[in-house]
Amino acid sequence: MLNGMLQWLVSLAVVTELVAICLDSRELSAVAGVAFVTAFLAGAGRLQGYARMLLVMALLILGGLAWRGSLNSGQVLKAASDAAFYSAFLGSLGLMQCLVRRFEVLRRIHDVLLGGKPMLLYPKYALVSCGVATVLSFGMMNLLCGSLSDTLRERGIVGESRLQWLRSVLISALRGFALVPLVAPTSVAVAILTRELPQLSWSQLLPFGVVAALVMVLIGWVLEQRRFRKVSSERVSVDGWLPGTGRLLFLILLVFTVMAGLVTITGFKVSVAAMLSVPTVTLLYMFWQERGLMPVLKEGAGQVWAMQNETAIFAASAILGVALSAVIPADALAGLVATGGGVFLVAMVGMLMLPMFSMVGIIPITVLSVQAGLLPQLVAEGMDLLPVAVALVIGFSLAMMLSPFGPSVMLLSRFGQISRWVVAFRWNGLFALIALPALLVLTALVAWLIPGQ
Repeated sequence: MLNGMLQWLVSLAVVTELVAICLDSRELSAVAGVAFVTAFLAGAGRLQGYARMLLVMALLILGGLAWRGSLNSGQVLKAASDAAFYSAFLGSLGLMQCLVRRFEVLRRIHDVLLGGKPMLLYPKYALVSCGVATVLSFGMMNLLCGSLSDTLRERGIVGESRLQWLRSVLISALRGFALVPLVAPTSVAVAILTRELPQLSWSQLLPFGVVAALVMVLIGWVLEQRRFRKVSSERVSVDGWLPGTGRLLFLILLVFTVMAGLVTITGFKVSVAAMLSVPTVTLLYMFWQERGLMPVLKEGAGQVWAMQNETAIFAASAILGVALSAVIPADALAGLVATGGGVFLVAMVGMLMLPMFSMVGIIPITVLSVQAGLLPQLVAEGMDLLPVAVALVIGFSLAMMLSPFGPSVMLLSRFGQISRWVVAFRWNGLFALIALPALLVLTALVAWLIPGQ
């Protein structure tokens, strides 16, 4: 009974936040934030330990700072509003997962992707995973991890062969998912940065993000392509197009068309347009197929509540970001951006903080939320934001692979029955060590090409 009520409360909070965005009402957004937090607290027993701990810690810090007078009412309102925005961001995009069980091409996606020349399998997997994740978000990891687990079980693939499948396929999927902050407007990293910095746009980040993504794909290709040869030989070939492929491509194209229309007509950020277009197209398609409103709403509410752990983490991270950045002295970063070298220093430190903190259990969205809250100070110092923003999305991308407590690594670990420490460090450690110097050089070039004003 309680679980069903919480499902509807969280879904109502998502809708309330979307309405608040359309009306540009921070007060209504704060109401949605309170609804999210209320639902998470009421269902705290169903949350994983990390999500529950982070949420309680965020609320205690926020309450303590407000009680001491370190936070004013406007900052508390912003914390509630940001919690609603990030929770609704994940909840609305996660609805696309409802389409997975309706398309055979998604259920057999590994047989489709493992076709073709073995030499090209790693970049194909990484880039397709990135493309799917721009729409499905965390649903992509659920899709690829869950479908691979089913495939291996059905075909009796065990032992060393199973391990090769897991390492090759899931690591390339994880790294493809980690490319999303670099190239996709639907990334939560882009949403955080553009929300805190209205003058920054996704199109400004895109060229540099594409270069960073290509560097990371190339490094992974060199490291992983041999493992794919054996895996490819064990696939079941797919003859022709699977049923529903054309319809799925049409739906994805429709989502992006609606997004483009919203951006053009309303001036919304691309991330906000995604929050509105993905659930609209998904629910309309489900209604067309089911011919009934209540089954669609129940399935949608269930899908949103299924992401309660990730959503609670997003909400807690947003609250921490507002609370902690508000108590850092306004002049703490004074003088750091007077020169191009200063810009690179800020960018480099910001980038390295993300993977370093993620390795000790502080997930990237929490760190980025705090960092983003400090960026307005740098704007006041006269800094050009682009080099630091580029560095932060690169750092966020690396942190997604190296965070043993991050949602993507935990999903891969759960479905593959592999230690999350093995996934984060043994399987991705060498890749990160090789990629980091190249990405630091790219960051230095961006700071040099776009010096502080």
